[in-house]
Amino acid sequence: MDGTYTGVVDRIEDGEIAVILLEENGQVIEQVDVPVGRLPEPAQTDGGVLSVMLEDGDITSMEYRPDATRDRRESAQEKLDRLSEKLSDREE
Repeated sequence: MDGTYTGVVDRIEDGEIAVILLEENGQVIEQVDVPVGRLPEPAQTDGGVLSVMLEDGDITSMEYRPDATRDRRESAQEKLDRLSEKLSDREE
């Protein structure tokens, strides 16, 4: 697997291993696990978005994408807000 992909930090396991989901055209195509210390510092949290370059299936570089991270978090919050409103409507 070669190329540059969007990577999203799905979770940090035991404070040591970052599980990164690689995406292509908005679809998850692969999962890679890396030591947290290899991540750019701002990406060392769930939901961090990265540009991940692979050569022969190995990560050769990762670059944190702050704008993409912010956009995803805002989108997720908007979805949660809409769901919350729908639940509130049902309770009335």
